[in-house]
Order: sequence, then structure tokens, then C-alpha cells
Amino acid sequence: MVSDMRSIVVDKLASVTEACGLSHEVRVSPEIPAEEGVVIVVEVLNNKSTYNTLELVSGRMAKVGKGDIVVGALGHRQALFGYSGHVPPALAPGDVIQMLNIGGVLGICDSINPEKGKPFDCRVLGVALNFPYLGERIAVPARVGRKALDVHAALDTRGVPVVALAGTCMEAGKTAAACAIIARMRHRALTVDAFKATGVSLRRDILAMEDAGARRSLIFTDLGIVTTTRLNGPALTRTMLTELAAGRPDVLLFELGDGILGTYGVDAILECPDIRSALTGVCLSANDPVAAWGGVKLLRERFGIEPCVVTGPATDNKVGVEIVRTQLGVPAFNAISDGAALGDRVIEALGLKAGTPQ
Repeated sequence: MVSDMRSIVVDKLASVTEACGLSHEVRVSPEIPAEEGVVIVVEVLNNKSTYNTLELVSGRMAKVGKGDIVVGALGHRQALFGYSGHVPPALAPGDVIQMLNIGGVLGICDSINPEKGKPFDCRVLGVALNFPYLGERIAVPARVGRKALDVHAALDTRGVPVVALAGTCMEAGKTAAACAIIARMRHRALTVDAFKATGVSLRRDILAMEDAGARRSLIFTDLGIVTTTRLNGPALTRTMLTELAAGRPDVLLFELGDGILGTYGVDAILECPDIRSALTGVCLSANDPVAAWGGVKLLRERFGIEPCVVTGPATDNKVGVEIVRTQLGVPAFNAISDGAALGDRVIEALGLKAGTPQ
């Protein structure tokens, strides 16, 4: 039980805290567990002209400025095109930490990407509190997620076809491809459930999948994980595959955030025999033809996976498409300019019985 509670009126609730059910008046305590997933309240200390928005629990994006009181969660990040940082070993009110992503992940910044500028500095005000015991004023530190991850969860896809989207790195067009595939499947009378298996907490991608037609979506944050790793990636993937398969969709689709060689556990997932056996098809998103070549080579030689299609910026025009098709021997379609054909190729590769396009 915590002590020295006080109330703080907050301006913005970051999407990483979506499952906590917090209001804009939050009870806080100075006794802060410095652990990943713990929800804290901070005051923003500076203004930024770039990378200056926050995804709210509603899914909307809001501009952040000096003086804003924000609720986020402690976490680490190791991003090629963003900030990298870690959870400090101890934390107290008055300490200054940084906002590591637009989902509200907070920690000590170790490295920046020049295009994003310096991160927001944030003064810690306290840990946000939840009152989980009905009828009792017993407070506990709030933590992200609807339920805790069971690291020993078994995998059962119930025979539902599964398609995974892997990329050569972050910002390789995976979500655009996922949305194009989902939209085409929906137009061909297929029910698709989708999730994001790896990355840093941000709901934008699964919201886009829902907008494209996914019936139901999940993200690792729902299981109390702020940032995925090699240690938790496989268990997260098994859990979400099993949970969504129980709803009997026609297809399960999931995005592996970051790249195959990133730090968020994509390689650990693809190395698991049971997960690989559950995959009916794998799509590769690549930034350029050389990245496509390396990605296909990695999938084939390290993981024993033959990709069913290549997409991403490597296929932005006919030149890239022909390079992939002729030199790699893999079908190639662009998600933006040829999304229907990309979806049809995946449907064909999965052996699905789909309806006539609407």
C-alpha cells in the first residue's frame, strides 16, 4: 500500500496507458517503482518543432508543449530512426527523464536520430495509482496492459491460416502492406483478425488495420509489455495467435515491428519451430532492392522460410519490381499502387477460398 497520495489534473493520457482506465484527475504517489510498464505522471519542460505529438488513449494525435502534464509509462527503446533509451535504476519526483516515442514511453534517452531532434524533457511528478479492490481505498502503482503475459502460453491456431509481415527495418512499409492485404481480403468476403507482435508501444498501426477492415486487433501492450525483446517476443506471439484464433476468423495476420535484425525479438519469433509451423505465408517489406535481397536471403537461409511476396519501397516502381522478380525469384507488388494485386497474391499463397471482389 502506498502513502502520501495527492491528486493531479493531467492534460494528456498517452496511448500506452489505454488499458488503465485513468481519468484526467489522477492520484499519484512519490514512491515510484523504477520498472518497465509502471505508469507515471510528468510535466513537459520544453517545446519541439518536430516529433512533437502524442498518441492519446483515444487514438487521436495531439501536439505536446512546455507545461503539459502527461501520463505515460516507463520503458526502453532501441530505434534506428528514433530515440534509444532505458529505464533508470531509480526514480523520484523531480527527476528529469525523456519521452522516447509518441506513444508515451518514458525513460533516459541514450541516443537520438538527428531528423527527430532532441526529445521532450519531462520532470517526474509521481507514479499514477489504481484502486483495484472494489469498495476499498487501497492504491497500487498503475501498470500497462489488460492482463499479464503468460510466458508459458501454448500455441493453438485452430487451423486458421496465418500470414506474417516482416521487414528489413522500421519504416519499411509493413503497416501499409498489412492494411492493403486486409482491405483486399475484406473485399473478397474474408474475415481477418490482426495484431502487432513486436516493437514499442504505439496503437497507430493496429488502429490502421482496424480502419482497413480487421474485425479485431491486439497489440503486445495489451499483455503488459511496453517494449518487446527476444525474451518475450515468442510468448507474446503465441498468446495473441491463440486468443484471436479462438474467434475463428478466416485469416490471422500479424506485423512484426522493426526489422528482422532488430532488437525487438523478430528473429527469436522466427526461430521458434512451433511458430514457424503455424505460418502459412510470410510477406517481406524492403526499403530497396539490396535490402530485399538480404531479407530474402535471411528468411531462406537462417529461418528456412520462403517469402510469398516482397513489397515496400523496393517495389515503388516497375524497375524495383522487376529486379525482385527476376533476381530473387519472388513475386513483388507495391502496397500503395497495386494493393489489390498484393492482397490477391497473399490470398493465393494461403490457398484461401475467397469470394469475388466487391
